[in-house]
Amino acid sequence: MQADRPIIGILLMIGFCALAPLGDSLAKLLGQTIPVLQLVFVRFAVQTVILLPLVWYLGRSIQLSPRVLRLTFVRTVLHIIGIGAMFTSLKFLPLADAIAIAFVMPFIMLLLGKFVLGEEVGGRRLGACCVGFIGTLFVIQPSFAAVGAPALLPLVVAVVFALFMLVTRQIAKEADPIALQAVSGLMATPLLALVYLIPVQAQSDILRFVIPDTTEALLLLTIGVVGTIAHLLMTWSLRYAPSATVAPVQYLEIPFATIMGYLIFRDWPNGLAMVGIAITMAAGLYILNRERQLAKVSPAAA
Repeated sequence: MQADRPIIGILLMIGFCALAPLGDSLAKLLGQTIPVLQLVFVRFAVQTVILLPLVWYLGRSIQLSPRVLRLTFVRTVLHIIGIGAMFTSLKFLPLADAIAIAFVMPFIMLLLGKFVLGEEVGGRRLGACCVGFIGTLFVIQPSFAAVGAPALLPLVVAVVFALFMLVTRQIAKEADPIALQAVSGLMATPLLALVYLIPVQAQSDILRFVIPDTTEALLLLTIGVVGTIAHLLMTWSLRYAPSATVAPVQYLEIPFATIMGYLIFRDWPNGLAMVGIAITMAAGLYILNRERQLAKVSPAAA
């Protein structure tokens, strides 16, 4: 077991926050023509194709202890559900709105880390996370009357990924991140492929398989590559820092998503939402500065 290095963990999580909205943006673009199941299937298939040769090249092993293997399966199922729910929500909601609603997740994760895992959560970190959550409420402004039930999907994403992050934290220091993601891809790909064996008469539109054109194929490939790298960064971050430390930093995903939403879809938040984004950024940057100060006081923790 290695010692926590919170600054490295935070920087890795910031990398995840920049890449994750990019993958979501591509999924939103493709979601109008490619069924969600196919998007998720390709996402994990590409992950497997990329990481298995890398594991072999680096001389790593994909053999996991029975405990880690069981938790990896749980983590994989949670990952499938979370990505599927997010990709589905993006068919109905603007990118920034979907991610903002899902951002009750770090708050949930912080509380679970404290009360379920018994991780230490200082008053300042808890306060900063609460401030970030308040900022998220400014950004959300969901119109349930306009989109109906799909507006609840990001809430499903929040709960699922809070559990996903906590499971990851339980195994991050016992398994190599690259091998862990490779095994996850090996589990998810055949699991999703089995869904296509459902009798044709029972299939819904979501289970159709569409032959993509050249542009769609390239975007599908990019979703897999970006998603693989993003979640490697997230897994590495939890290898170096407790979930309670990196939880508030994830609020930075909102401004990244807002910028990408404008550049790609020309969606821009209103004034109230901009205030919320500023609050969440401030809360995340405060945590980063706080951890840097703590690292100087206690070099062993750095």
